[in-house]
Amino acid sequence: MSKTYILVDSANTFFRARHVIRGELEDKVGMSIHTVLSSIRKAWKDFNGNHVVFALEGRSWRKDVYPPYKRQRSEARAAQTPKEAEEDRVFWETFDKFKEFVRERTNCTVLHNERLEADDLIAGFIQMHPNDNHVIISTDGDFAQLIAPNVKQYNGVTGVTITHEGYFDEKGKPVKDKKTGEDKPAPDPQWLLFEKCMRGDTSDNIFSAYPGVREKGSKNKVGLREAFADRDSKGYNWNNLMLQRWTDHEGVEHRVLDDYQRNKLLCDLSAQTDEIKDLIKHTIKTEIDKGKNISQIGIRLLKFCSEYELNRISDQIESYANPLNARYE
Repeated sequence: MSKTYILVDSANTFFRARHVIRGELEDKVGMSIHTVLSSIRKAWKDFNGNHVVFALEGRSWRKDVYPPYKRQRSEARAAQTPKEAEEDRVFWETFDKFKEFVRERTNCTVLHNERLEADDLIAGFIQMHPNDNHVIISTDGDFAQLIAPNVKQYNGVTGVTITHEGYFDEKGKPVKDKKTGEDKPAPDPQWLLFEKCMRGDTSDNIFSAYPGVREKGSKNKVGLREAFADRDSKGYNWNNLMLQRWTDHEGVEHRVLDDYQRNKLLCDLSAQTDEIKDLIKHTIKTEIDKGKNISQIGIRLLKFCSEYELNRISDQIESYANPLNARYE
């Protein structure tokens, strides 16, 4: 019988909540924890969860193969004001305590490797459990490539669930496209991944494989849609696009295919090197083989919540503790 795993993109959910919450620092910290736990509780109830998996970030192997990867984030931290730096310190300190709590005081699986990102571990867990159902809790659009009949994504900040059938709000009603006013169409994972590999990702500092390329081609120029349709046969449209060359601002010439393959390695969560794939599998297997059996989860959660005055959770402690109590089987 298949199971349903709730896969938490831990840092993403915690820190994204921070940016939409107003108030004093202690209120923002408490509400970030509340958002993570409430997202898990809702996904657990709505999708009949069986086990919760937390995926944590490491220093990514991608920085070794592509040095500019996420470089702008360290630059942004270096430019923080003293107030911003202090808030950052408090949030990271709280997040470290939260990680310790789920690792030491719950029966949740906690995945972490110093060379892997949470995305790698979540994708790897899904690939190792192909006959089960999965709900990814994250605001990250990168997970669109994983959407399938057995894989959903729940955004705990906006309350939107993405499935292979479409986008749905908290009440299960289709989300409307702001431009057309019609129901937002279901994502096409293969197209979205191809487009990302071609256009790059500014949030991760991954440069485009073909700057300025159009989605739809013209009479004299192949576009992304034509090349995508030709990706299996590798015919005229594919080669016409991929063998184009362009020169960057430093005068360096690029071939589109070379940069596309680089971006595919960085962006495609099934295209890591064999070494990294083995590391992902080993990390996951090591954790699920531990067989955690921690008792009194409700009491432990109650004590943790009291530190941050999370009274709404404390008042409904059983419903919040149930997902954290379920062991991996």
